[in-house]
Amino acid sequence: MGRRLHNLGRFSVLQPPPLSPLRTFFAVALLALALPGVAGAAVYTPKPKVLYHDGHTGRYLMDGTWYFRADPLDQGLAQGFERQSSLTGWTPVTVPNAWNATDLSDASQRGGVGWYRTDFRVPKAGRTVSWVVRFESVNYRARVYLNGHQIGSHEGAYLPFEVPANRITHSGVNHLVVRVDSRRSETDLPPLIDQDNGTPGGGWWNYSGILREVYLRKIDRVDISNFLAQPRLPCRNCPATVVFKATLQNVTGKREPVSFHASVGGLAAHFKPVTIAGHHSRTVSAKVRIDNPRLWEPGDPQLYSVRASDSIRGRTVGSWTAHIGVRSIKVRNGRLLINGVPTTLRGASMHEESVGDGHGGALTPADEKSMFQQLLQLGGTITRVHYPLPPAILEMADRAGVMVWDEVPVYRLGEDQLKLHSVQDKALNDIQDMIDRDQNHPSVLTWSIGNELPSRPDAGQEEYIKRAHSLIKSMDDTRLMATDIAGYPSIPKQIIFERYFTALGMNDYFGWYPGPGGQLVDEGATGAYFDQMHQFYPRMALFVTEYGAESNHDGPVDEKGTYEFQTQWMTFQNQVFDQHPFINGAIAWILRDFKVRPGWDGGNPTPQPPYNQKGLADQNGKPKPAFDVVARIYHNIQLAGAARIKAADARLHMSQPPAP
Repeated sequence: MGRRLHNLGRFSVLQPPPLSPLRTFFAVALLALALPGVAGAAVYTPKPKVLYHDGHTGRYLMDGTWYFRADPLDQGLAQGFERQSSLTGWTPVTVPNAWNATDLSDASQRGGVGWYRTDFRVPKAGRTVSWVVRFESVNYRARVYLNGHQIGSHEGAYLPFEVPANRITHSGVNHLVVRVDSRRSETDLPPLIDQDNGTPGGGWWNYSGILREVYLRKIDRVDISNFLAQPRLPCRNCPATVVFKATLQNVTGKREPVSFHASVGGLAAHFKPVTIAGHHSRTVSAKVRIDNPRLWEPGDPQLYSVRASDSIRGRTVGSWTAHIGVRSIKVRNGRLLINGVPTTLRGASMHEESVGDGHGGALTPADEKSMFQQLLQLGGTITRVHYPLPPAILEMADRAGVMVWDEVPVYRLGEDQLKLHSVQDKALNDIQDMIDRDQNHPSVLTWSIGNELPSRPDAGQEEYIKRAHSLIKSMDDTRLMATDIAGYPSIPKQIIFERYFTALGMNDYFGWYPGPGGQLVDEGATGAYFDQMHQFYPRMALFVTEYGAESNHDGPVDEKGTYEFQTQWMTFQNQVFDQHPFINGAIAWILRDFKVRPGWDGGNPTPQPPYNQKGLADQNGKPKPAFDVVARIYHNIQLAGAARIKAADARLHMSQPPAP
C-alpha cells in the first residue's frame, strides 16, 4: 500500500520532477501527436455540481461523456489503451457505470478488466489553483492516467480516493483514463472465494466499474484535507460543546500563513493562525459552546449548519460545509440511550443495486432516493449494509432521523486471512477512511468492523479487534464500536467481545436456516438465545443486525419460500424482539431482493438464483405482503419512541426550578 493523500484512500502516486517551460512545450506537443484522435471524442467542461452537499466545496462533477472498453484478455496495458487516440472499440457510457449490470454469468461474478476514458477542459480558475480527481467508489483496483501518464492507483471499493492531477493541461483538452480490475481474491475486501462446486462465491454481486460519481476538485495552495465537527452532550438538558478539528495541507513548495475559521449555527470558534511549511500539514482545533441546543434524534432530527474555511492574507482559499446533529449515544446496562432516552430502533438493510433500470450497482440519484423513501414508508429508523453507504444516502438519513449501522466490507474472512497483517492493514485503512468520510453525520450510530467473522476468534481476529479498537478510540469515541456475528446458541461467551465492543449485532435466522447441527431449526428458540446473549454481555448494546426469510410465491403458511411463510415468520420474530427490551434494534435483511452469486438458493426450496429473495420488496421495489405487516409494527415502535421522548422532556421540565 502506498502513501495517503488527504487521508482518503490507498494509492501510490507517481510525481515526476517539474518540467522547464521549454520541456513542457515539447512534452505537450509530443502528447498531442501521440493522441491525434482525442479531439474526435466528446469534450466538456465539468460544472460546479455535486450529488451530495457536505464536505469539500470546489467540486466539479465529471458527468460528461465517458467511453468504455472491455479488456477480457487483459491486453490493454501492453497495447497502450491509456494513450489510445482512436475511439475504435470504445462505447459511450455515463458514469457511474457497472459494465456487467445485466450479466449473470460466472465470469461476470469473478470480475475482469475494463477501461474508462473521458476528455475535458479545466474550469476557469486562478493561477494558484491545482486540481485532484476524486473517485467516490471504484470496484476494485484502479489505475488512473492523465494525458498518457499514470498519476495514481487505488485498491478497494465503497470509499473515496483522490489522485493529484499534476499532469493537467490548463489551456487545452485533458485525456483521463481509468483501468478498472474487478477480479478479487480471498484476501480482498470483500473476498471472493470459489464454492465447493467450482462456481464463484461472494456475499453480493461483484459489480464492475466506476460505481459512484467522479469529481474534479479545486485546491488553492492550502487544502482542508480533513474536517471534524464533533458535538458532545453531557446530558439531555445540558449545554453542548462542538469540537472542531481540521487538517490543513500546504500543497505548494513555500511557507504559507494560514487562518482557519469555523462556525456552527452562526456561533464562531476562534483558531490561532498557523504557518505551514511547503508540502506539510498542520492540525488546528477549537471548541464552541451551545446553550439550550436543539437535539437530533429519531423522530425529531434537528440539524445545525457548519461552515469552515481557510484563508491566506485575508483571501479565502478553501471551504467545507457540514450539517451536524447535537446528540449523545450511550449504553447503560445494555440499553441504548439517545440523548439520555432509552431508544428502540427498527429498520431494514439496503443494498446498492438497481435492477429494473439496468444500472446494477451504479445507482443514480433517483435510484438512491427511491430506495430510501421506501425505507421511510416501512417506518425504518435504522439501516445497514455490508459496506459504507453512498454519501447522499447518509445525508438523507441525517435529515430523516434514520440511524446508520456503518460497516466496512470485512465480510466472512477466515482466520487464515485475518492473521495476515496485509489483510488487517486493508481493513484498518477502510475503517479510517470510513470514519474520515462519515464522522460529521449524526445518523451514524456505529463503527462496525465486520460481518460474520469466525464465531470463535483466534489470534488473527483478536489482533484485528484490538487494532481496530485502538484506531476507533483515537478517532471517535462518541459512537458504538461493533461487530456482527452469526447467531448460534452453541457459541460460548467471548471475553474479547466484552472487552472491546460496546455493541454486538446478531444475525437471527432461527426457523429459517438449520444452522450447524440443526441448532437454528426451531424458531421458538430465538428468545432463549437472546436471553443467553444478554447474560453473556449484560453491559453491551445488543442488536439484531439481520433477520429474514425468502419468498417469491403464494402458498401455505408453513411452506418456506411463500409470501405467507415470510409474513408469519417476520411477525413472530418481531413479537420476540418486543418481549426482550434489551434488543435495542432489529434490521430486516433486506429491504429489496438483490443478486448474490450464481447458484444462490438462500435456504429457499424454490430459489431463483442469483437473487437473494429475503427482501420485503422484490428486486424492482414492488412490496411483498410482508411489507405492510412489518410497516405497521415499525410505525407502532416509532409512536412508542415518540411517547418516551415526550415523557422524558416533561420530567425534565418539571424538575427545573421556576424562572426568577
